Amino acid sequence: MEGEKVSVEIPRELYEKARKWVENTPDFSSVEALVEFLLQEVLSEEASEQVYSPEEEEEIKERLRSLGYL
Repeated sequence: MEGEKVSVEIPRELYEKARKWVENTPDFSSVEALVEFLLQEVLSEEASEQVYSPEEEEEIKERLRSLGYL
């Protein structure tokens, strides 16, 4: 998503967990890219009420666990 950028503050501990996760995965180039992806996923899911397959739900849960959310 292109456009003007803004800053968002998160706890340092959460940022460091995300940074370490990003360093160990080829999926995202930065913490900012991860946060943007997660926000887009949550907001688009909310708008469309998308239903995930059991496999997709498990993959999402695993990603959230690795970030310390679950």
